[in-house]
Amino acid sequence: MTEPRPLPRRSLRTRLALFYAAGIYVAGIVVLAVITVPLVGIQSTATGPARGSAPGVITGTGHGIGPHQLLVGSAIALVVLIPVALTGGWFVADRFLRPLRTITTTAKAISAGNLQQRLDLGEPADELTELGGVLDDLFARLHASFDAQRHFVANASHELRTPLAGLRTLLEVTLADPDADAVTLRSACEEALALGAHQERLVQALLALATSERGVTRFDTVDLAHIVEGVLAGRRDQAAERGIDLVEHLAPAVTAGDPRLVESLVANLIDNALRHNHPDGHVEITTQTSGARATLTISNSGPVIPGDQIQRLFHPFQRLAPERGSRRDGYGLGLAIVHAVARAHHATLTTTAPPEGGLAVTVRFAHPWQSAETETARIASLTREGAGRRTRPR
Repeated sequence: MTEPRPLPRRSLRTRLALFYAAGIYVAGIVVLAVITVPLVGIQSTATGPARGSAPGVITGTGHGIGPHQLLVGSAIALVVLIPVALTGGWFVADRFLRPLRTITTTAKAISAGNLQQRLDLGEPADELTELGGVLDDLFARLHASFDAQRHFVANASHELRTPLAGLRTLLEVTLADPDADAVTLRSACEEALALGAHQERLVQALLALATSERGVTRFDTVDLAHIVEGVLAGRRDQAAERGIDLVEHLAPAVTAGDPRLVESLVANLIDNALRHNHPDGHVEITTQTSGARATLTISNSGPVIPGDQIQRLFHPFQRLAPERGSRRDGYGLGLAIVHAVARAHHATLTTTAPPEGGLAVTVRFAHPWQSAETETARIASLTREGAGRRTRPR
């Protein structure tokens, strides 16, 4: 059995025109009925002088408009009303859909690659203008996101290409040496393993950044003090080797979030404080509950950081001058991961650079119930928006 062919879909303009025309036609029928029905049965009267009567006195009556004449006149009026209603409906539909056509045309141009273009509907301020403003904001965020993605990919490619080129050069030089012995080959293998470990750490940092930017998928109750203790357990030896003094003020600070992401934030802050520090410097770590927020503060000694360069450190692959730290084993991703995790948890990130040098970073998380309420409200808002888009008449 062959399936029936689907009926051709009418355009929105056609459907609106028919809807408006039907409304005009029904209104015309109602008006015509209101006017003509009382005329049925009304008898005409004639006035004039009659023999033996005063002027202006009614002298007789005549027949009114008959049903036949009313029927014919009404039919003619209804026939004439059809093209009038269709024309009016088509005009009204065209007038109201004009901004929507502008939105569609511009959106097609923007989706083709011209992300700098905007709708800019202007006046009058109505629902379609509001939709245009929302779409303009969306296009602006997409433009910024695509630019950041291109910038990130370019920097990531550069960061990965450097160790790969070094590894290839090392292997080529070693293989080209005709006098290479076992000791030389072993040394080359050790350097290759070191370069491979460098690339592995870089890829892990890139994955951590991508995971942080994806957002929080689970909210568990976590204690910042407990997480800091766990992170410090694996870094005390490193601090002791460099002579860096660790000062801890760990009070319970309970919040809600993804434990792995919060641990990544703490680990990157501590690693950044240890890496960009002076020998015999210090790192001070404080966790506490302040008001309605759980607070983590990590401050360290180190080189002086210009105030106008602080925000740049939270972008991927951004480093200051080489003299900022005595070691170059970082990738410029640590603070970028911290910023992404804080933003995903709706936490407040505050950074200051003391005049004597170093950096102080404070992260303020909300209490568990506030974090859950914020995420629930966000999901509910997205759900309502999605439901509104699904149920909005076309």
